[in-house]
Amino acid sequence: MLRFAHQNLRLPSLATIQAFESAARLGSFGRAAEELCITASAVGKRISQLETALGQPLFDRGSRGVALTAAGHEYLDQIETALHLLSDISLHRRSRPREHIRLVTTPTFGHYILGPHLHEFTSAHPKVDMSVVLSIPYLDIGPTQADFWVRFGLGRYPGAVSERLTDDAVFPACSPGYLARHGALRRPADLAGANLLRCPLDPWKPWFDAAGLDWPEPEGGVSFFDVGLAMTAARAGQGVVIARRSLAGAYLDEGSLVAPFGIQAAPDSHYYLCREASTPLTGAHLAFSLWLKALCARISSSS
Repeated sequence: MLRFAHQNLRLPSLATIQAFESAARLGSFGRAAEELCITASAVGKRISQLETALGQPLFDRGSRGVALTAAGHEYLDQIETALHLLSDISLHRRSRPREHIRLVTTPTFGHYILGPHLHEFTSAHPKVDMSVVLSIPYLDIGPTQADFWVRFGLGRYPGAVSERLTDDAVFPACSPGYLARHGALRRPADLAGANLLRCPLDPWKPWFDAAGLDWPEPEGGVSFFDVGLAMTAARAGQGVVIARRSLAGAYLDEGSLVAPFGIQAAPDSHYYLCREASTPLTGAHLAFSLWLKALCARISSSS
């Protein structure tokens, strides 16, 4: 049975135990940091202090992440009961009232990024109520009352603090079926005979320039005023679209979209998390901000 290295050693602090339990449950120092609203290095420091107090390592630290040692599993079993008892004390429960977050987001960000991952935040913060409302980014129409706005653009929003969420490159993508019907797209110039799906939010011109094509922005045909609709049309075999890994990653991974060229371009617009400059970040709002930025960084790193 796991015991302290010295019988007269003081009990470890609750902060070190919380850091250990969160990292063990979530399988990551980084995710534990998001949950506890501290940095990953602070989580690592607290766990190191706990390991020193116990006299043996609780985690194996490797290049692919962290994993509990045998002693770590045993210690987790020992502390879980105590932590559950603490959380069940009525006075403790009353000291943590429910919090509310109202988020306004673009439809595409909500559908492709927020929707598939929001359960990670809500599961870790069961006392936070979320309201997610959609806006119309091209017309800049959306509710004015919110705690946060996810906006797509250049990041300049008067009266707001804006933090960049995504760091995407753009590239052409189409369905395998369209590629089979149209013929192989071996060189950028082969796009001259392709149906180029247009979206004012993600124009073709930056990629044309990166590919060495002195072409103007395409005209005529269907223009989608929503990035997600343009990707859906491309996935259905209707043409070639300008795509981003953060949005099209699942389609690229499953093979319903393919990127025929190895050329990428830096776009002008990105997603930003915005809030009123006069409102400080505390509590659940700070936790949500840290979680969403970490999520987008994780998605970008998988590109």
